[in-house]
Amino acid sequence: MADALKRQYLVIDLKSFYASVECVERDLDPMTTDLVVADETRTDKTICLAVSPSLKAKGVRNRCRLFEIPDRLDYIVAPPRMALYIERAADIYGIYLKYLSPNDIHVYSIDEAFLDITGYLALYGCTARELGERIRREVVDTTGIPATCGLGTNLYLAKVALDITAKHSEDFFGILDEQLYRDTLWTHTPITDFWRVGAGTERRLAGLGIHTMGQLAVHPQDPIYRLFGVDAEILIDHAWGREPVTMADIKAFKSRDRSLSSGQVFGCDKSYADAFVIAREMADDLVLQLVDQHLVAKNLTLSVAYRLSAEEKSMLFSAQPGEGRIGEHGVRAQWGVFFENGSVRFTVPTNSRAQILGDLRELFPRVVLRDRPVRRIQMALGGVEEEGKGQQMDLFQDADALARERRRQEAVSAVKRKFGKNALLKGIDLLPEATQRERNEQIGGHRSGV
Repeated sequence: MADALKRQYLVIDLKSFYASVECVERDLDPMTTDLVVADETRTDKTICLAVSPSLKAKGVRNRCRLFEIPDRLDYIVAPPRMALYIERAADIYGIYLKYLSPNDIHVYSIDEAFLDITGYLALYGCTARELGERIRREVVDTTGIPATCGLGTNLYLAKVALDITAKHSEDFFGILDEQLYRDTLWTHTPITDFWRVGAGTERRLAGLGIHTMGQLAVHPQDPIYRLFGVDAEILIDHAWGREPVTMADIKAFKSRDRSLSSGQVFGCDKSYADAFVIAREMADDLVLQLVDQHLVAKNLTLSVAYRLSAEEKSMLFSAQPGEGRIGEHGVRAQWGVFFENGSVRFTVPTNSRAQILGDLRELFPRVVLRDRPVRRIQMALGGVEEEGKGQQMDLFQDADALARERRRQEAVSAVKRKFGKNALLKGIDLLPEATQRERNEQIGGHRSGV
């Protein structure tokens, strides 16, 4: 068994994945074609899900909005086809499985995966670099989708090798160990190029006079711990190029709590009444998921967001560090919106539609402001666990009514599984403000393309 300190990890990233898939489907070269993936039916404010590498080279940033792309550029707008992207991602995962066991693969996102290749080098009789290039090349040759690869002696270094080193490599390959990381990247800026360092972390580090990983590594640790708490340990480890988490740790991880959630960001702001209709639809959908998977939930959480006015934005941006509560309701503000949330705990763990919708009716007016149009809604059922595992019964519930409702929900679920989610709808789903019919034809909130 290889020394744990000398493990070899790959991270393979599919460049501009959605855009590359659309180029390949059109027999176009993803590296030279100007293309964005975006749903034009959502107005020119819609976010581009992917931007092709050639458009990025012309200054178009990833995840921009359509109207932000300069008029002088001639480009293709491809509507999202999420089902197709999932199919292609599965094809590429199949390529990884030709080389490695699933136990040594961690799918980080639809277009990125970590591979622990330590135990395979003797089997294939090659170096880590050679095996990484062999896998990367098969992905490109088989699918036509360009891929980049990072190789490191721990998961963090592999990711940084991908994000920073491979980006500037002509062969789309980056390699790092701890010493090479310190020698070549300790002075690299901006510090936000490094994994897990966002704009907020950058601002707080700058307050300590820290602008590079090298400065972070040698800075006295007490101020860092005071500023970041336990997260300081991760930052300091990463500054030195260390990462104790292994693939085995990832595979062994089990979350202490489980939840089901649903969220919507609206194309236009919704009134209080319209938002309640949509919230009911979301709750209905979550309840069906509970019934389908034989689960129950312990609580319901609702969060709503409202767009900030110009005056409120001014108040927020002029606030001192640590401030940010605005308006008479004392709600929190972030990302150009302010939001409120609340939760309710069920009497006993449940998957009863009647109970959950009843609690939503009481929770909604406690959380949602009647005089502000709603920008987005997030709903979650928390404390999810398997049904029938030692749950206490509620002596005040009508057991016969619960059984009838359960049979009805199971019948609805069976019809939807066989004939499609829109094969059976409730009257509320036909209201003009309802969104569930449209969402039933989407994957991850985007058009499935089916």
